[in-house]
Amino acid sequence: MAREETRAADPAMLSHTRAEAVALRYAAGDRAPQVVARGRGLIAQTIIEQAREHGVYVHQSPELVSLLMQVDLDDCIPPHLYVAVAELLAWLYRQDSAARASSTEARISS
Repeated sequence: MAREETRAADPAMLSHTRAEAVALRYAAGDRAPQVVARGRGLIAQTIIEQAREHGVYVHQSPELVSLLMQVDLDDCIPPHLYVAVAELLAWLYRQDSAARASSTEARISS
């Protein structure tokens, strides 16, 4: 997940963005998703680049990122974020399933 904020207070900084990113890991059987990486600025950009290079979807939700930035590394997300993260994971699962079905149909058609 990523967020970018444009700092509009200083006209010289209008094109400057400050990125924040949080990486979560979740596997079937885990108690809850776990924060495995988080950072601001260059660290956030590196997290985002690494995710994209490995085919991991990068979701932009400033509100959720702000809340997840408060979770310590290697900690599971707190219960009050379960619903928001579960909805995101369910959506990602549906997107992944649709993409796989589309890819399978394309191979069968060929």
